Amino acid sequence: MSESAVRNITLEACHSLSTIPQKVWERLAGTDNPFLRYDFLEALETTRCTIEETGWKPCHLLFRLDGEIAGIAPAYLKSHSMGEYVFDWAWADAYRRYGMDYYPKLLIAVPFTPSQGPRLLLDPKLRDTLDSQAIHNLLNTLITRIGAHSWHLLFPNAKDQKLLQHEGQLHRIGCQFHWHNRSYEHFDDFLGELTSRKRKSIRKERRQVAEQGITFARFDGAGIPDHVLAAFYVFYQATYLKRGQRPYLSQSFFEKIRETMPEHLHIVMAVKNGEMIAGALFLSGGNTLYGRYWGCLEEYNHLHFETCYYQGIELAIKQGLQTFDAGAQGEHKLVRGFEPLITHSWHGIAHPGFHDAIEAFTHEEAEQVMGYYEDAKTVLPFRQTTGVEGNN
Repeated sequence: MSESAVRNITLEACHSLSTIPQKVWERLAGTDNPFLRYDFLEALETTRCTIEETGWKPCHLLFRLDGEIAGIAPAYLKSHSMGEYVFDWAWADAYRRYGMDYYPKLLIAVPFTPSQGPRLLLDPKLRDTLDSQAIHNLLNTLITRIGAHSWHLLFPNAKDQKLLQHEGQLHRIGCQFHWHNRSYEHFDDFLGELTSRKRKSIRKERRQVAEQGITFARFDGAGIPDHVLAAFYVFYQATYLKRGQRPYLSQSFFEKIRETMPEHLHIVMAVKNGEMIAGALFLSGGNTLYGRYWGCLEEYNHLHFETCYYQGIELAIKQGLQTFDAGAQGEHKLVRGFEPLITHSWHGIAHPGFHDAIEAFTHEEAEQVMGYYEDAKTVLPFRQTTGVEGNN
């Protein structure tokens, strides 16, 4: 890339989504991915889920090419590491022990959402102009300007991953488990691909849920009644309160996205004796169903698996979606037909000493993750495994 091209690219931070015109955001981000919708990120801000007081100060990135807006990215100036799902608590603790500040840090990610997808939403002309050295230089310069000590870009897709590949920066990998729809028309079509033992095990789990007198009701988009949304929020809160944490999202956030992006929203409620006892919320977009939030007040045998996984699989099949991303972690998904997938993140650490120490850690961690990934592939429940989906 020529020196003149570098000079024509600038990167700045915007401390409110409202400073970026919605039409500009949608031109660059599109409207297929629910987590990159202007409406989704705006709802987080206007319902005060992502504000400075919660440790999520908006710091969205604005790329300009020859003075014109040519790229954006959702970003936040963080004062903690909660709600990220790429864990760097040990890094922060090391800084503290040496009497140094780890926060604030620049996080380029979708809040509370460990789902792989586009992060650098760039006009094709800008993407063609940039290379990995330029993007890292821009980010390293920006954190110095805004007073951050590091930057972290989480869960990029293959297209962004290609742009971010750079030997001088820190690359981490993780492992998730996604379900893939191989042209199934019914849940039984999926079961037919499993070994006899695993097929019987899933049918037994589903039967035991039904034998407890539990049935399921699904509600979609603008048709989700207020009392259903309110009941779901009680269950959602319970998931956090059981762990002694405050929930990240407010009920008004869910009400807002029901109003502004209903086509993406689905809720499944478990019902017993006419009363809702548990619920799970899903978002759909493009070819993917995302299982995001779940909760219950009392424990029932296999209820979590049925509500979050099997009901989600049925929803994905019914909607003709190709992938079901049921969230981070959870190797128990493997025996239920979810396949391992490598996820990525990139990190820019300003302090040279800590950069070197963290780099050594990421290399060791990557070996462990790849070993885990390879082991996970060996326990998949399919009768004839044709190979898991790609790592990107």
